[in-house]
Amino acid sequence: MLVLRKGIYAIVDLDACATAGLDPQRTAAAFLEAPLAALQLRAKQADDRSLLRLARALAPLCRAAGVPFVVNDRIDLARLAAADGAHVGQDDLPPREARALLGPDALLGLSTHSTAQVEAAVDEPVDYLGFGPVFATRTKTRADPVVGLEGLRRAAAATRHPLVAIGGIGLDDLPAVRAAGAYAAALVAALLEGGDPRRRIHEAVERFGAG
Repeated sequence: MLVLRKGIYAIVDLDACATAGLDPQRTAAAFLEAPLAALQLRAKQADDRSLLRLARALAPLCRAAGVPFVVNDRIDLARLAAADGAHVGQDDLPPREARALLGPDALLGLSTHSTAQVEAAVDEPVDYLGFGPVFATRTKTRADPVVGLEGLRRAAAATRHPLVAIGGIGLDDLPAVRAAGAYAAALVAALLEGGDPRRRIHEAVERFGAG
């Protein structure tokens, strides 16, 4: 069973890739040249067939790199693509039901947006918690309220689960995000800036620091 490592949790977001004019599969391959905590496939608009086809293409790439591959929201597609796990939000399948479908060895994450949600997840069968948005984010149209570094610090102190900070995090923010207690940092747009994901992912890993 793969476990979430400390470091950069790279998200391949299909909308963000399209906006940047980047191919998502090639972008994922570029990310996987660096040591990652995990790689997530996220797509809010794609049709199921296209998403499944891409997930099935990314799963062996992640396996070869030794990086956990996670599908956002979609437990069914995660299973069909033989992904290592899935990530669910507050309005998706509850973690216990998601765990029952994925099995005991899958990697399962849960999004949280407040200290209260972090505390409520204490006994949930998840492997890590996403927490944010730490800063204002451009990749979600209906983002939750910004929690800031102080909110991240409080959340990290309130849970035994590894906390993955997410939301508007730039490369320059990574040292402060780690210092605030983040186990890992999830990046989307920051890895696509300049159209050079290979360079950006290596820079991100260096700035967050080794485990």
